[in-house]
Amino acid sequence: MKVLHVIPSVPQVRGGPSLVVLDMVKALRTNNVDAEIATTNDNGDCLLDVPLQKLIQYKQVPIWFFSRFSPTVKTVREYAFSWQLTAWLWDNISQYDILHIHAIFSYASTMAMAIARLKNVPYIVIPHGLLSEWSLQQSTCKKQIYMRLIEQANLNHSQAIHLTSQLEQQEVAQLELSAPSFVLPHGLSHPPQITHARSLLRQHLNLPADEPIILFLSRLHPKKGLDYLIPALGKLTHHRFTFVVAGSGSQEYEAEIELALVSNGIRDRTYIAGFVAGETKNLFIQGSDLFALTSHAENFGLAVLEALAGGVPVLVTPGVALAAIVQKYQIGYVPELDVLAIAKDIEEYLTHPQEVKDMGDRARQIIREQYTWDKVAAKMVEIYQGIIFNYK
Repeated sequence: MKVLHVIPSVPQVRGGPSLVVLDMVKALRTNNVDAEIATTNDNGDCLLDVPLQKLIQYKQVPIWFFSRFSPTVKTVREYAFSWQLTAWLWDNISQYDILHIHAIFSYASTMAMAIARLKNVPYIVIPHGLLSEWSLQQSTCKKQIYMRLIEQANLNHSQAIHLTSQLEQQEVAQLELSAPSFVLPHGLSHPPQITHARSLLRQHLNLPADEPIILFLSRLHPKKGLDYLIPALGKLTHHRFTFVVAGSGSQEYEAEIELALVSNGIRDRTYIAGFVAGETKNLFIQGSDLFALTSHAENFGLAVLEALAGGVPVLVTPGVALAAIVQKYQIGYVPELDVLAIAKDIEEYLTHPQEVKDMGDRARQIIREQYTWDKVAAKMVEIYQGIIFNYK
């Protein structure tokens, strides 16, 4: 079976979907699937320095990279237009048994679906949360026009829409698309446990050995709800804690975060880590006491899963799809997206350390048993085979 995954970009700067596609393809190849990725050399405001128009190994995955159009206008640049990718897909798409399209409202994804339709190649789509109610309410007019003129037909002609949670499936059902959908969560490539991570992180941050650390690790974007989390923490300054913000975003939004930290009186107890990856990221996750993500909408929340697998309880709002798992197994807190509700649960964490430790121990066991890429890939292979068999 030969499978092509198409995504606008794969660097970590683009967040969860870029990490997911690399792990997914790696797991599929371990399950004897000839899987590859086609993408652009997009790397945020710059370009990846990689060979173009040839199959290369990138982070242990076979990838075709193609040149991204790079005008000065950011919104046009981020659409990731690529004539090279278009021509290559037209000439080569029929060599694949099925396509797995990642994201929507982007040139690479839209064009791959359109060409697959013309060339009569089956495809499935994983929107990565872009069909959630919150996401569709952003830039509403442009998305409505794009959906009506282009993307709705692409989605309806897909063999299936791949969703990662029941919450996402419920929201997509409201759009009344004709394509069927299925729910298959992401897996997790479990990083090695760092011995004495808690003490090592406090040494790294020059903090007392018993300092409580609350971690926010995600892309810095209004969707992530820092405008609720920061004021909530501002109401708890009578408690001792350090707030760590790990992630990057636009200069304008990063400046907003700085102002919010100052105005809520917690700038002096906040550590701005910037974008972190690899061992540093693992240290921040495993060495923290509580992972907080108060998003408006999160179709999955890979960093939440990483925290739980590392034995760190989480605080997530109902818009984070993994909130149902957190509640079911009592491995964290799920307050409403409300400043006082968030503050109340963080105070609960700060005043009951043993309960928090028990949550973390439970989380590590549950997540490491249930969320593995091997299990996800095996199920994905079954889905591919069923679609290919029924399509012929």
